[in-house]
Amino acid sequence: MSEVIEDTELRVAQKLFTVSKKRIKKTAAILLAGGVAVAVPAFLFAQTEDLGLKLPREMTLFGKSNPNVYKATAIVNGTIITNTDIDQRFALALAGSDVSKITDEDRNMIRLQILRNLIDETLEIQEAKANDIIITPTEQDQVFERYAHNMKKTPESFGAFLRALGSSEKSMKRQIEGEMAWRRLMGRRVEPFVNISNEEVQNIINHLKASKGKEQYHVAEIFLSATDANRDAVRANAVKIAEQVQRGGPHGGAGEFSAFARQYSEASSAARGGDMGWVQAEQLPDALAQVVKTMPVLSTVGPIETPSGFSIIALVDKQQILGIDPRDAIVSLKQIYVSFPPGTTKEMADTRTAQLRDATKELKGCGSVSEITSKVGAEVMSNDQVSIRSMPPALQDIVARLQVGEATVPFGSVSEGVSVLVVCGRDDPKVAKAPNFQQIHNQLQEDRITKRAARYLRDLRRDAIIDYR
Repeated sequence: MSEVIEDTELRVAQKLFTVSKKRIKKTAAILLAGGVAVAVPAFLFAQTEDLGLKLPREMTLFGKSNPNVYKATAIVNGTIITNTDIDQRFALALAGSDVSKITDEDRNMIRLQILRNLIDETLEIQEAKANDIIITPTEQDQVFERYAHNMKKTPESFGAFLRALGSSEKSMKRQIEGEMAWRRLMGRRVEPFVNISNEEVQNIINHLKASKGKEQYHVAEIFLSATDANRDAVRANAVKIAEQVQRGGPHGGAGEFSAFARQYSEASSAARGGDMGWVQAEQLPDALAQVVKTMPVLSTVGPIETPSGFSIIALVDKQQILGIDPRDAIVSLKQIYVSFPPGTTKEMADTRTAQLRDATKELKGCGSVSEITSKVGAEVMSNDQVSIRSMPPALQDIVARLQVGEATVPFGSVSEGVSVLVVCGRDDPKVAKAPNFQQIHNQLQEDRITKRAARYLRDLRRDAIIDYR
C-alpha cells in the first residue's frame, strides 16, 4: 500500500493541468545546460513572447563598492565569503529594481539574506566536491555564453553589462557552479532513491476528476518562519519585505517578487522564485485560503500571520480545474498603432489618443481598419495565431471578453505609443486537456526530490563549521 499523498503532492494535480500550455516567461526561468537545470536571474528573461505586435511591457488603460577591497564576512569550512561577494550578488539579485527606494535598514537585511544564500551555495559546492563532482570552468563558460545569448550579447559585452550593474562574471559563474553542482549531486544521491508508485499517480488522476470545475489558484509565496520568542521581530521584517514587493507588484520591474522570494523565503518554493504552482484554497492554511479567494489576479497581499510564521502571497492566475478558460482561445488580431516622436508631451499624446479613441468608435469590424488608420495616421500590424494567454496580463481579460469585430479601448504610454486591438477571428477552446500519467508521475517525482534536497541542505548546515567575521 502506498503512503498517504501529502497536501503538497495533491497540488501536483493543479500544477499539471497547465503543463502543456504556452505561457509568458515568468520572473525567473530554467535554462537547460548539458542536461542540467540551472536557475537564471530574472532580468535575463524580462522580454515577453514575440507576437509580431508592438505590445508594451508597461501601460496605462486610458553607488558601487571597490571590488579590489576584500574583507572576510564568513568562513564556511575553510572557504572565505567576502563583502565583495555579497555586494556583487546584491547587484545581481536586484538588477532592474529601483534601489534608490531601498532604505539602509532594508539594504542590510537583504545583504544578510544574501550571506545566508552564499553560505548555502558554498556548502553545496563543497558537498559536491566531496562526492567527486566538479563543475569545470569550460562548463561554467558554456552556461555563461547561453546567458549572454539570451540577452543578445556576446560573452564579453555581457561581462561588461554585469560590471556596470556592480556585479561581475565571477559572481555569475560562481552561482552557475553552485546550481549545477547541487543539481548533479541530487541526481546521484537523491533522485535514484525516489520512487513513485502507480497507485499514487492514479490517486492524483482521481483527485483531478473529483475536483473538476472547482477554482484553483496559481500562487507565489514568501514565507518567514516564526516562534513565540521572535514573532515580533519576524513580523517587522515581513512588513518591510512586503512594502518592497508591493512597490513593484508580483511581476514588476525585473521581477521583484521572485527576487525577494529567492532571497528571503524559507519555504522550499524559494528556489522557484516562491512559485507554489496551482493549488485549491483548501490546500492552503486557513488564513491564506480566505485571502486568496478574494485577491485580484496579479496582486500581492501580506504579511499574513499563520501559526508557523508570516506569508506574503502573490496571485499569479486563477482558473477552474479541467474547466474551459476563455483565455485559452486563439485569436486573429489587427493592431492599430500610433507612435509618438521624441519630445512628445503627455498633453500631445492625450490629443492623439483621443483622436484614435473617437475614430475607433466608427469601427465596423476588421474590414474598416484600413479606413481608420488612414484617418488617424496609424500603422497596422496583424497576427492570425495569438493565444490570449501569451499576451500581457493586463490585456488578457479585456481581449477574452471581445467578440469578432470588436476592439479594445486605446492603451499604451507616451514612450511606447498607443494601440487598439481588433479581434478579426476567434477559435475558442473546446475541451480542457488533462495531464497524462507520465506528466503526473514526473511532477510527483520533482516535488519529492525538492523536499529531500531541502532536508539534505539542512543537514549540511547543521554539521558545518561557520566562522562569522
